[in-house]
Amino acid sequence: MTAPGPEPNEVPGLEPGGSVTPGDTPPDAGQTSGLSHPQPMPSRKLPAGWLIVLAVFVFLVAAFFIVLGLGYL
Repeated sequence: MTAPGPEPNEVPGLEPGGSVTPGDTPPDAGQTSGLSHPQPMPSRKLPAGWLIVLAVFVFLVAAFFIVLGLGYL
């Protein structure tokens, strides 16, 4: 169960018709802008490492099929 709202004639700051005066309500959002601290640069070492690992894996799989095709296994 919810409590009923206050009577319109008892609410401070209301103008006739139910609107409020300019400056009587707080702003929608804070007045700060920008970042609070510098953002760190992402490391490029990990993606390069994964590319090297992937290249070695592809090379080993290709070498396996070449050796298998030549009849050495």
